[in-house]
Amino acid sequence: MSFTGTPDEFLDEILRLPRVVAESVSPDLARVAFSWANVGEAVDAWVTPVDGTTAPTRITDNADDSYVIGWTPDGAAVLVAEDRGGDERVRLYAVDVAPPHARRLLTDENPGYFLRGGRLTPDGRTLVYAANRDPDTAAEIEPFLVYAHDLAGGARRVIARPVRPGTGAPQLNEQGTHVLYTRKDRHPAGTQLWCVGLDGRDDREIVNAGDDAKVSGRWLADGTTALVLAETRTHKRVGLWRRADGDLRWVIDDPQRDIESAYPLKGHGGFVVVETVKAVSHAHLHEADGTKLPHFGGPPGTFMPLAPTSDGRWVGTFVNPHHPRDVVRLSKEFPTAALSLSRGWPRTQLRPVDFSAPESVAWRSTDGLEIQGWLYRAKAKPAKGLVVQIHGGPTAHAEARISPFVQFMTYSGFDVLEPNYRGSTGFGLAYREAIKKTYWGGLEQDDIRTGIEHLIREGIATPGRVGVTGTSYGGYSSWCAITRWPRETVAAAAPICGMTDLVVDYETTRPDLRPYSEEMLGGAPAQVPDRYRERSPVHFVANIKGALLIVQGERDPNVTPANVREVRAALDAAGIAHEMLAFADEGHGIARPKNQRVLYARLASFFAAAFASSAR
Repeated sequence: MSFTGTPDEFLDEILRLPRVVAESVSPDLARVAFSWANVGEAVDAWVTPVDGTTAPTRITDNADDSYVIGWTPDGAAVLVAEDRGGDERVRLYAVDVAPPHARRLLTDENPGYFLRGGRLTPDGRTLVYAANRDPDTAAEIEPFLVYAHDLAGGARRVIARPVRPGTGAPQLNEQGTHVLYTRKDRHPAGTQLWCVGLDGRDDREIVNAGDDAKVSGRWLADGTTALVLAETRTHKRVGLWRRADGDLRWVIDDPQRDIESAYPLKGHGGFVVVETVKAVSHAHLHEADGTKLPHFGGPPGTFMPLAPTSDGRWVGTFVNPHHPRDVVRLSKEFPTAALSLSRGWPRTQLRPVDFSAPESVAWRSTDGLEIQGWLYRAKAKPAKGLVVQIHGGPTAHAEARISPFVQFMTYSGFDVLEPNYRGSTGFGLAYREAIKKTYWGGLEQDDIRTGIEHLIREGIATPGRVGVTGTSYGGYSSWCAITRWPRETVAAAAPICGMTDLVVDYETTRPDLRPYSEEMLGGAPAQVPDRYRERSPVHFVANIKGALLIVQGERDPNVTPANVREVRAALDAAGIAHEMLAFADEGHGIARPKNQRVLYARLASFFAAAFASSAR
């Protein structure tokens, strides 16, 4: 039977629908640790056996979110990353699997810097990570240095010194001898792959696809072969690099394939290549030498294998439009079924039939480029209006999966469109890079507008009954929409943690994120000041004719509250009425269920009121 409660009751239930947000298989392949959202007031870590014989065990219960990043080598404890209230200043803990689940702090309790990664050597004595921390003063600096941290004595050795911000999480091989990491020293748009010994010796660049091209790498199980993902001008290719002789062999180099990512398999020796076509991802298994293996089966949806099971099947993650992201085991007896290891459904009254399924829709933008999006229809007809939910990034994409916000809005009587504008992943490298031709705030905003106009022409949307919202770049796009387009196109906007003044954003954001702004805007503010001003919505708020609700996390280090202060001053100066909703315990995005309940209910009432006012 379908759920028949009120929208408020539906909101309560969907915010109790558990969702896996991070996962890791134990060294012996017997257990999976995962972080579970919507089970408590914060994200907590759980552990469950891969055979599914017992229910998961909760190993953290904190006020702050705990994200699983790995295991100790002996499998006795899980490594988790935590910040405070979304400030992104991560500290790492080892949490015992056995009761009483004791916690051991591995890094600084109150870091004045940002940290990436975290892997232990086989003896459990040394922790490898990257941090923008000065080794002498412990003060925050711009570059992220690669550290080997002696947990017993506390000494921290710098084993690699990139010059510019942008270093990703370093990858320590299972043998604990060598580290792969990326540098962004040559160009804001590019990364080069480097390798260094744990002792800090032989630090060298190993793969360079061009100053402005991105390369990444991860170790295979043998610890001597790196799985390399590198961009060309037209596509991504997958290669294998050997540490012994420096040989690099491309095993997939096909412009017709839209390779999105690649990662090693635990306990197997091989790797997975993820191909994403029109925002739908497919995983392909490969042996360590690159030989492709047969498909592993599984139910309709997206299954990403993590490790083999003892009986020849797979454990991995699974998601589809009617099932939240989960850790599952493929059933040997029923190849098209999957066993949920989290057992999350009993925690909510909702069932798969209660969710609105997406329709893939397509339209042409102003320059003729085809744009795709996901349309979710209101449960009740006629719809109150159309809400456009714009994804962040912009280097990301909307997938056909359960979004609590989207589902609540459709249950509350709204149609919802999630556009995958140019710059999105999931449509090939050329589509992702197309946003750079006109820079942030360029043609990708027309992609969104033409999607609205397409739905109006099709009779799905009504002029004056369209609103936009989104977080991060989705928030920025919402600002662009309400300051550029007439009320008939966009009657209301609710930007969440969105950039308003791109210069202020550049100056106040995390130092490792500034190269991304330089990449997407063609330089720093001092180099292209006119472009930063022209693309900053703060300078055009006098154009606003529709309703405006500003949403912000007060601890956001990414798109900082300085953006809100600047734009509110401009709004007041222009005499533009607006509403404000701030959360003192949130960072970049509104993530806590108690706050999401407030936000989603407010958004539904805000858009309903705006559409009713516009219709008068």
